[in-house]
Amino acid sequence: MKRAVVLLSGGLDSVTALAIAQEQGFECYTLSFNYGQRHDAELVAAAKLSQQVGAIEHKVINIDLRAIGGSALTDNNIDVPEEHHEGIPVTYVPARNTVFLSIALGWAEVLSAQSIVIGVNAVDYSGYPDCRPEFISAFEQLANVATKAGVEGQKLTIQSPLMKMSKADIIQEGIRLGVDYSQTISCYQADSEGKACGKCDSCHFRREGFQQAGISDPTRYQ
Repeated sequence: MKRAVVLLSGGLDSVTALAIAQEQGFECYTLSFNYGQRHDAELVAAAKLSQQVGAIEHKVINIDLRAIGGSALTDNNIDVPEEHHEGIPVTYVPARNTVFLSIALGWAEVLSAQSIVIGVNAVDYSGYPDCRPEFISAFEQLANVATKAGVEGQKLTIQSPLMKMSKADIIQEGIRLGVDYSQTISCYQADSEGKACGKCDSCHFRREGFQQAGISDPTRYQ
């Protein structure tokens, strides 16, 4: 069996990417990060979703990105914006996907996995630089010169199956694959019960995606 490490945040995109990887025949090992984000409801969701879909193993890695701050998601002194602004928003977490993929790369090498799967998207997203095709391509090149497996010819791919899909397309694909979106949490500032604020960028894109897909939004709002 071919193996993949799947980055699983507990949100809509990452669980859809996981379902796609499973359909492609991968044995999936899911990886989440407790990085100092505003709530841990998404981590609870990720663990539950990983178990529901039958992932081989689920890990949660602790990294305190609050130590460097610089983001509304890791610094409570910076408010999460409730209106969309052009440019890179304050919810961007400096180097987050680079850090996450680096740790996923280490686990992938230990597992002799052929792929890392990440649910980044360059269509309906907030403008993060580490969600672009250029970043994924550059990291894949790095992965294959930075590891023993890569040097020995066991090439690893970074798969981003949602990259060119709209949010509505992602939701429709997930529904086809049997994803239960009521269990996912996408909100930047969900409460302790996982209820979404309905105001942040992530909530906006999620709600709009369900509307455009013609599917009832199962999100629990505050």
